[in-house]
Amino acid sequence: MSFRRTRAVFVKELHHITRDSRSLLLALAMPVMMLLLYGYALSLDVDHIPALVYDQDGTSASRDLVRQFQGSRFFDIKGFAGGYSQIERGINFSRILIGIVIPRDFGHDLESGHGAEVQLLVDGSDSNTSSIAIGYAESIVQMYSARVRVRAVAPPPPPVIDARMRVWYNSSLESKNYVVPGLIAVILMILAGQLTSLTIAREWELGTMEQLLSTPLRPAEMLLGKMLAYFAVGLVDSVIALIVGVTVFAVPFRGSILLLTVSTCLFLFGVLCWGIFISAGSRSQVQAYQMGMLSTFLPGFLMSGFVFAIDTMPKVIQVLSVVVPARYFVSILKSLFLKGVGISVIWDQMLFLVIFGALVFWLAARKLSKQKVA
Repeated sequence: MSFRRTRAVFVKELHHITRDSRSLLLALAMPVMMLLLYGYALSLDVDHIPALVYDQDGTSASRDLVRQFQGSRFFDIKGFAGGYSQIERGINFSRILIGIVIPRDFGHDLESGHGAEVQLLVDGSDSNTSSIAIGYAESIVQMYSARVRVRAVAPPPPPVIDARMRVWYNSSLESKNYVVPGLIAVILMILAGQLTSLTIAREWELGTMEQLLSTPLRPAEMLLGKMLAYFAVGLVDSVIALIVGVTVFAVPFRGSILLLTVSTCLFLFGVLCWGIFISAGSRSQVQAYQMGMLSTFLPGFLMSGFVFAIDTMPKVIQVLSVVVPARYFVSILKSLFLKGVGISVIWDQMLFLVIFGALVFWLAARKLSKQKVA
């Protein structure tokens, strides 16, 4: 391999990138736009759930329970219903998610010690949010029930077990701390794949590919030279995404900058080579773009564990996700950002990125060598 020929391809491709100022500006601005758009839109926090109360009892006990819901940040009481029809109308028009019905004799049943019931009417069209809302409502009712039970027991109260909860790594339980690191990995995969998926196809459309193939330039030298030019752009995108994640979204970074840099370089190398591999098998930029989007966007979002847990997916999808590099980079970023782990924890994921990059580089070089022979 000749360093001089590789550098010549690198300089040529770099000149092409800098000449197209609009595309370069778009490539550099895309991480910011996507992070801001998806970072704020993809919120997994479920709070301020719109609710309507139907209090049939009207006693101090029922009003006390309503105050528990009003004092919780998870519920936003929109008002009091006069009947079931108002709750049904509110759910049908998506004005509320849950209706809280306190039946008659609620206070009397509590005082008699027989136990009382509370009805929860939930809009189940969004099953995930509904199940979370039910959990919140049940916890409030159970806490209220425990308070009533303690007041009803004559002193001294019976001994209880006091569970003290401590949340590690994301003590505030904010979803942005979970979403943004994974979002950075997905954005870099999409951008890196798209940047290089057009490079060889563009040479075919411009008619310059035949000239390159007729030169002493080896396929590996062409591949490495083109990849390095976009590798520089990818590194700038990575820095921009990191700065936006830490400053705008205030996501804590507790890991090693060196590990972050090495893992990012390994990931970019593999994905950029994958883009060139796709481009080498396409004679038009439209076809290359479609293949690049199909092989980066969908796996990055759906099969990387970025939003949906891989363990809950069907077995076939879990097997397919093994070859998705974003799956490992998402795990690395979350571990470095939130947990601050070292190489002893993420070495196997980094090893996969090394294997993936080497394999895709070999496949892309072989694809180019076949075209040179042909």
